[in-house]
Amino acid sequence: MGALASHAATLAALPSIDTSRDCYTFPANNWFCPAYLSDYSSEITTQLTEHVWITVVSVLLGAVIAFPLALLARRSASAAGFVLGSSTVIYTIPSLAMFSLLLPYTGISPWTVVIGLALYTLTILVRNILAGLSAVPDEVLEAGRGLGYGPAKLLLRVELPLALPVIMAGLRVATVSTVALVTVGAIVGNGGLGKLLLLAVDSDFKAQILTASVLCVLLAIAFDVLLLGTQRLFTPWQRARV
Repeated sequence: MGALASHAATLAALPSIDTSRDCYTFPANNWFCPAYLSDYSSEITTQLTEHVWITVVSVLLGAVIAFPLALLARRSASAAGFVLGSSTVIYTIPSLAMFSLLLPYTGISPWTVVIGLALYTLTILVRNILAGLSAVPDEVLEAGRGLGYGPAKLLLRVELPLALPVIMAGLRVATVSTVALVTVGAIVGNGGLGKLLLLAVDSDFKAQILTASVLCVLLAIAFDVLLLGTQRLFTPWQRARV
């Protein structure tokens, strides 16, 4: 220890050596280290890109599955109980167990994480889609039928636009929670920023822990702001009301 400290002091005394690059190495191992960002920029970018890809595909897949399930659930109280109960049971399955159940079918691939996270979004998305559609006033539906709208046209032109704010609220919650859950995918080798966290925690690599954590938070905020802007774009009547 004394020899290492003496060596570090010697390096610091040499003006020709950039000792700032020692801020993430022993014995410094600082939490904040700009040199780490430049030295590991390629690795950080790769894992960030994977994190974004898994999040987007998982939420989109979950939405594609949740929409018909919500339409099925609103047919009757028994159907609603079955669909909502099943999605809740799925959400209670620990992620490690979920990935283990999928491994025989998907192998160690990103789809193991994508399918698992898509199933987790169902409990949020199905409930919000169902709640949004159920909140459409009956008199509005009757007006649509009076204009000659059939079930499909009524759904697309009347119910979905009015239910969109509630649906988008659920989509925002599902997306933000998925950003956090992607990190768990590191246990099967496909966790985006979670892989950086897993490796950094094992080696007490403070700069990498802080960088991956902050990027996860920023990514969640970015997705939330993007979805909120999309909601405002597709619901101009709400902007006019405000």
